[in-house]
Amino acid sequence: MTLEATTETTRDAAARAVDLRKSYGSGDSEVHALDGVSVEFERGAFTAIMGPSGSGKSTLMHCLAALDAPTAGRVVVDGTDVGSLNDKALTALRRERIGFVFQAFNLIPTLTARENILLPLDLAGTKPDKGWFDTVIEAVGLADRLGHRPAQMSGGQQQRVACARALASRPAIVFADEPTGNLDSASGAEVLAFLRRSVDEFGQTVVMVTHDAIAASYCDRVIFLADGLIVDELDRPTRDDILAHMTALQDAALKTKAATDGTGT
Repeated sequence: MTLEATTETTRDAAARAVDLRKSYGSGDSEVHALDGVSVEFERGAFTAIMGPSGSGKSTLMHCLAALDAPTAGRVVVDGTDVGSLNDKALTALRRERIGFVFQAFNLIPTLTARENILLPLDLAGTKPDKGWFDTVIEAVGLADRLGHRPAQMSGGQQQRVACARALASRPAIVFADEPTGNLDSASGAEVLAFLRRSVDEFGQTVVMVTHDAIAASYCDRVIFLADGLIVDELDRPTRDDILAHMTALQDAALKTKAATDGTGT
């Protein structure tokens, strides 16, 4: 659900933003990537963030994931106000309570799949929960690839390693930034099916930035951004619903640009 800045949020929110603003530049060149976004992400749900290019969707994710600091507003992750943390505490939050899946996989080429998956725990000095590790490995179907390095695996297998790494610490929330962007349709479907399963069977919370209507149709909810604002949302979306909303947003953006450029009718 979207929120007014003064609204009390539910205790079930894994992450939330309140009146979030992010600007770049200054003066005439200042750009408002986020212009007062208030939203919360329910625990145990799969949410997609969509919008035209430049709408602010990646900026919103980066602020929510504590990878970037907002210009104004608040971000709360798993009950912790991110803005109140020092650098050491921020690092611990990202490592222990946030999982990441990136378009480019971001695996260490010299490490095996097992070593890549366990890397966040190793950095934290934490021993893995063997039962949980085995559950995640079974879910991503990588039991026979744990000794292989990234170069010895397909793109889909590498992304499943990245998904397993994101879940290894049992984080409060997983952020996925275009996780199928570098994959063929079959491999992308495998990754999306795993993310869906992690929500349905493990109670994981997943927030995914995507431009792909098929990928977003795996989600429980889609929020749409335009010009740094949330302009719409869908629950239990279908591919056709998502395409219709995206087309409308693209048309609106083109009309706005035409009016700004003085080329509108």
